Amino acid sequence: MNKSPFEPARVAGWFAGLLLSLCAAGASAQAVYGAGSVMKDCTDCPEMVVLPKGHFLMGAPDSEAGRKPNEVPQHDVGISVNIAMSRFELQKGEFARFVDDAGYKTEAETGDGCWLWQNGELNKGAGTSWRNPGFEQDDRHPVVCVSWNDAQAYVKWLSQKTSKTYRLPSEAEWEFAARARSTTRYSFGSEDARLADFAWFTKVSEGHTHAVGEKKPNGFGLFDVHGNAWEWTQDCWHDTYINAPTDGNAWDDPVCQRRVFRGGSWGESPRLTRTAARVAIAPSNRGNFVGMRIVRAMP
Repeated sequence: MNKSPFEPARVAGWFAGLLLSLCAAGASAQAVYGAGSVMKDCTDCPEMVVLPKGHFLMGAPDSEAGRKPNEVPQHDVGISVNIAMSRFELQKGEFARFVDDAGYKTEAETGDGCWLWQNGELNKGAGTSWRNPGFEQDDRHPVVCVSWNDAQAYVKWLSQKTSKTYRLPSEAEWEFAARARSTTRYSFGSEDARLADFAWFTKVSEGHTHAVGEKKPNGFGLFDVHGNAWEWTQDCWHDTYINAPTDGNAWDDPVCQRRVFRGGSWGESPRLTRTAARVAIAPSNRGNFVGMRIVRAMP
C-alpha cells in the first residue's frame, strides 16, 4: 500500500528541506549586500553603497594644513552598525518625486526663500528654493536650498515608502565614509592640485552645482564627498570634539540651535572641502550650497 505524502516523517523532511532552502536564500541575499555592494529599494530610490564596519581617527591632526580649532581633538571612533550610504548626493529629481508624492513644501517655499552665495556675498533670494536656486539645474544635480528640517521630512517619507529605515548620517558616519580608510586632508591624498579630479569647488565650478557622479569617487565608491553641495548630518554643533561619542552615534542635544553639514560645496575653497572640515547653521536655514546624503540601516 502506498504511503501518504503527508505522513509525519515525510512532512518533517519536507519542512527541513524548506528551512535549508530559506536559510541558503537568506545567506545568498546577505552576500549580495556585502560591503561595497550597490543596491536600491525601489526604482526611484537613491542608489546606496553598503559600507564596511571599522575604526578610524576622526578629526584633523595638528600637522594638517588648513586645520581649524573645531576639528580637534582627533579621537578613535568605531562604526559597528551595518549601514549603506547614498552613492551620490540626493538628486533634484529624487527630491521632486518626494515633493510630488507627499505634497511637501520646503521651508524656503513657505518662508522667505533661500540664502544665495553669489560673487563672494551671501544674500537671501526672495522666491528662490530647491526649484530655482539661483542657477540652472537638471534632475541629476544635487538638490540644494533644503533645510535640515526638509531633509528629515524626506527620510521619513522614504522610510515609509520602502518600509526600511532611512536617516541622515551622524557626523562620525559621514567622516568614516568620506575618508574611506584615508588619513589625509582629502580622501585621495593631501595635494590641492588633485582636488579638481574629485570635486566641484570654487576654482572649477563656475559658480553652480554640477550633475552628480562626474568626478572620481572615493575609495568606498561614493561620489562628490568633496564639493558640489554641503551635506547635512544628524548632529548638533559642538565647538570641539571634547567628550564626543566614540561609537559612531550622532551627538545630539535636548535643545539644538545649529546642525552640522560636511563636505564643502561648489562655492568653497580647498580648505573647506577637506574631509575634516565642518560647518553648522540653524536647522531651518537653507542655502543654494547645502544638500544632503542619506544612510539606510542594514540587517
